[in-house]
Amino acid sequence: MNDWYILIGILIAFVLFTVYKYVKQKRILKTLTEDEFRQGYRKAQLIDVREPKEFDGGHILGARNIPLTQLKQRINELRKDQPVYLYCQNGSRAARAAMILNKKGYKDLYDLKGGYKKWTGKIKKSKKANI
Repeated sequence: MNDWYILIGILIAFVLFTVYKYVKQKRILKTLTEDEFRQGYRKAQLIDVREPKEFDGGHILGARNIPLTQLKQRINELRKDQPVYLYCQNGSRAARAAMILNKKGYKDLYDLKGGYKKWTGKIKKSKKANI
């Protein structure tokens, strides 16, 4: 019987932690439609948090590639006084990137609803992708 209480306690803790992370993420990161994203990203820092091979395969015109896996080491490349527009393939890595940035004091954080795979605007492919 004690084993069941422990298992239920762990399950409840996991659910509460998941809900906490979701609520915090929604509070610090504003998800924008493609039209809203287009209106603001040219006046902001546009960051693609996908890996370099994904970026080389195609990215939003004007984006800089700072992969989520390198973000903590390269965070000094971003300015705190300008909005940061994030995107990844579908949105999950951008949300994790926003959590990292928020912990370091970045406040004006946005992401593209649906990520790059839903983007219909101008893109650029790297010459490296063709090799």
